[in-house]
Amino acid sequence: MSAASPTAASTAPGPFETRAGAYALIVEDGRVLMSAWAGPTGIVWTLPGGGIELGESPEEACVREVEEETGHTAELTGLLGVTTGTIPAERRLRGEPLPLLTVQVLYTARLTGGVLRPEADGSSVDAAWFALDGLADVRTSSWVDRALALAGHAVDDAAGTAR
Repeated sequence: MSAASPTAASTAPGPFETRAGAYALIVEDGRVLMSAWAGPTGIVWTLPGGGIELGESPEEACVREVEEETGHTAELTGLLGVTTGTIPAERRLRGEPLPLLTVQVLYTARLTGGVLRPEADGSSVDAAWFALDGLADVRTSSWVDRALALAGHAVDDAAGTAR
């Protein structure tokens, strides 16, 4: 299934906004932990994580966001890489007038505690484990496949980088 996802970086000149986020790839027993975001075109499952706050390191943001979105505490185990995307102004929520450059810092992590639960009063609406071999049927953000590929997990190329 295809999900609305950021397009390749635009070369068009002009002002834009930037949002940096940090996300954790947590894989256990052939399953990946994800959180759900309710976007303008419906639910999209993504890696737990989110925006880096002023004065916060990407590592601190990632650990904080995993706990906020899933109820689990986590320890980062490695840096996978960084990915970017562009969301045109007309596809942004709340009618923001400028395009958005997204920057996602991707980490691997392992759980250290907590109990799975959805985020309370946040931007995520659910949290769940998904079998790696069943992700072709799940609507995911583009960086889920990128993180899985960087970590050496098989990615369903037929589904594309954004399901």
